[in-house]
Amino acid sequence: MTRSDIAELRYAVAQLRQSIGALRSHYGDANTVRRLENDLERLAIDADELEQSPPPELTRRPEDTIYVPDSKSDEAAWMGAQDEGLGFHSRPRTK
Repeated sequence: MTRSDIAELRYAVAQLRQSIGALRSHYGDANTVRRLENDLERLAIDADELEQSPPPELTRRPEDTIYVPDSKSDEAAWMGAQDEGLGFHSRPRTK
């Protein structure tokens, strides 16, 4: 992890601290705010630990990379497929 990565992480934690402070001033000592503060402190501790004693970096092997072509896939392969999770009922696909 580079110094700029650590600095970016520190900046993000500081922004999160500021946002949670605003939530505390708006909602007071609500359970959800306290949990967020607890999570933030854990995140700050982990960031310190990562900076002081970083784990070994992973090395990426070429066989770990999967190539996905940019070319258009065959639309016919998807005809009749269910549209689950897309927010509408199955219906004929249009081109």
